[in-house]
Amino acid sequence: MRSIDVRLGERGYSVLIGKGILPLAGREVAAVTEGRRAVVLAVGKVRRLYGRALEKGLAAGGIESTSVEVPDRESAKTLKTYSRVMRELLAMGAGRDSTIVALGGGCVGDLAGFVASTYMRGVGLVQVPTTLLAQVDSSIGGKTALNLPDAKNAIGTFHQPRLVLSDIDVLKTLPAREISCGVAELIKYGAIMDAGLLGLLERERDALMALEGPVVTEAVTSAASLKARIVSEDERESTGIRTILNFGHTIGHSVEAALGYGGCSHGEAVAVGMVGEVRLAVSLGICPEEDARRLERIISSYGLPTAIRGVEPERAMALMGHDKKVSAGRWRFALPRGLGRSAVVTGPAEAAVLDAVRGVTEN
Repeated sequence: MRSIDVRLGERGYSVLIGKGILPLAGREVAAVTEGRRAVVLAVGKVRRLYGRALEKGLAAGGIESTSVEVPDRESAKTLKTYSRVMRELLAMGAGRDSTIVALGGGCVGDLAGFVASTYMRGVGLVQVPTTLLAQVDSSIGGKTALNLPDAKNAIGTFHQPRLVLSDIDVLKTLPAREISCGVAELIKYGAIMDAGLLGLLERERDALMALEGPVVTEAVTSAASLKARIVSEDERESTGIRTILNFGHTIGHSVEAALGYGGCSHGEAVAVGMVGEVRLAVSLGICPEEDARRLERIISSYGLPTAIRGVEPERAMALMGHDKKVSAGRWRFALPRGLGRSAVVTGPAEAAVLDAVRGVTEN
């Protein structure tokens, strides 16, 4: 089992990565929480697959657990779902010593984090990510979120977990599409921070898609280490360092919103966003064209889309105006400055941005 520290002083925590971690959940959670009661939020399918194993693992450490079922994907991140979960917590008598446990992917993690940050003015949170995307990115860093119809993640807080438990074994039940979606976030890290990771993704495509243990552990650990380092330096995006993690997400979030959060997955939207944004970087003269072509080839090799049709470019542009990455009315883009390096660009010309959006949305 590998351990990565997110260094935030008294809010710091560990990310544990390895095989067979669920049976150890009680021991690990008991070491970082005061109470002995947990409420597990999970989608029905995930609960049926791994809920019992997690409950047994928690019980072995003296922690009693109750489960609350939530909707799948972005349907979890609504005010309606949030309100229902809060009422259920009250009805079961959950107190301030309870710990919210997110068992699932990024959407469940976002909801659980927001619930934990607001229930009784804040209770403990443990992330148990069961998708590749959540293990490499969303479970680490403390961002919580709900969506509004025209703005993804418009409601949220920063609420760091007490612990992240990434069990590689649970990834074995993921369909190929979900694996590809997680790889989209891995590609993001390689493109902006680690050319070596990008090379690994090129060389080990078949092994990664087959979820061969050593390759998956190496990839998850690499991305989690990068994320932990950035979060430790810039927890709340106050210095701008953490902004580089938004590569692919400005255009990607606008595409998701334009499709009503139902036309594609988050990972697929990020893949399209990366293609649009690396082309923007080329047009601005900060990224070589051959690097952009290489990045597109890697994205395509994992079965990820490089364009999404059915989105009006002007509609996507309008939705980008609602994005949190807008500062003083000006867009901020995290862009590759050659693969493995990054730059934050504020206020690129609207015409250049529109061209980039058109390139990934029009026929």
